[in-house]
Amino acid sequence: MHLLNPNMARTTPPPVMEARRWLEGVTFSSKQPLINVSQAAPVDPPPVALREAIAQAALEDDSAHIYGPVLGLPELRSEVAAQWARIYDGKVTEEQVAITSGCNQAFAATIATLATPGDEIILPTPWYFNHKMWLDMSGIAAVPLLTGEGLLPDPDEAARLITRKTRAIVLVTPNNPGGVEYPAQILRAFYELCAAKGIALIVDETYRDFDSRTGAPHDLFTSDWDDTLIQLYSFSKAYRLTGHRIGAMIASPARLAQAEKFLDTVAICPNQLGQRAALWGMRNLGDWLGEQRTEILDRKAAIVEGFPALADNDWKLRGTGAYFAYVKHPFDIHSEELAQKMVRKIGVLCLPGTMFVPANDRWGRTELRIAFANIDRSGIAKLFARLEKLKF
Repeated sequence: MHLLNPNMARTTPPPVMEARRWLEGVTFSSKQPLINVSQAAPVDPPPVALREAIAQAALEDDSAHIYGPVLGLPELRSEVAAQWARIYDGKVTEEQVAITSGCNQAFAATIATLATPGDEIILPTPWYFNHKMWLDMSGIAAVPLLTGEGLLPDPDEAARLITRKTRAIVLVTPNNPGGVEYPAQILRAFYELCAAKGIALIVDETYRDFDSRTGAPHDLFTSDWDDTLIQLYSFSKAYRLTGHRIGAMIASPARLAQAEKFLDTVAICPNQLGQRAALWGMRNLGDWLGEQRTEILDRKAAIVEGFPALADNDWKLRGTGAYFAYVKHPFDIHSEELAQKMVRKIGVLCLPGTMFVPANDRWGRTELRIAFANIDRSGIAKLFARLEKLKF
């Protein structure tokens, strides 16, 4: 290949796709079928009622098959604003909501409005790899903010990393990959830091619907927030719409006007059927979503309850929540090598910590991410039984 953008060349391959290649040539027996805990997305389709609503829209709504508004269906934007104002007991208007082709696109659009090559964005580590990948291919420096034992970012440490090139701090809560839920006071401290420094606070709440806490997870929408705060959200996890690619960007109308340029250029408009599905889900699936949350929280409880057996073998649970358990393994082996060997030895596919940290970060070599979105309490028990037997 003679011509290649050097920023693209420096960007790592997609981690989930890379991990899937580890399955090539491996045969799994009926006694030990593959346990795939590599991807944080539901594989089941939406509930039947939602699929019926999608089918009805496809058959009866002619406008679902043509271009729509770049910033999304007005009805969906209005519904998001109304529900957000209620959930957060805050102030959110339709003009502060944009619908995007998935949450990753919301992040890309946000960064496009904020930063140019050579600028800096602060990311707590372990970070969400697609955030890092987008910054790399855009020529924007990802500045790692190391987290401690509890995987919680420290606003004071972040303050020391801010330079004249810093454009934003990114927080993901509940966290991917760590699973931890950031306390409201930490989010408030980061908001005040960013406001004081004149930079943006980007809060990715893709997994908000599976937060174990009751009530609003923070109070950032209760004041005049949109000079500083940009919130990202995904409908994919809540309503199993991963293939429809529907997300949201909540920000000032002025910023959304700039984001519209980006969104129009890369997709013109979000998926029309997916938007109608998200709107129908928001209006009709509250109880169902509550049941899904209860199931995910039960899986989190199963992780916590079952982990002492692994702890006896010197495993350590660093964080758990939403779809994730982030663990430290006890072996004198690099986590990437370990993850590949686990496929063949015990039929488990997960991601190594090296996919979530800078290349020189020593912690990544000892850590693994387990995504339990698609294994229930019984599956978690089977996973732990295999991990208990793992020896090197």
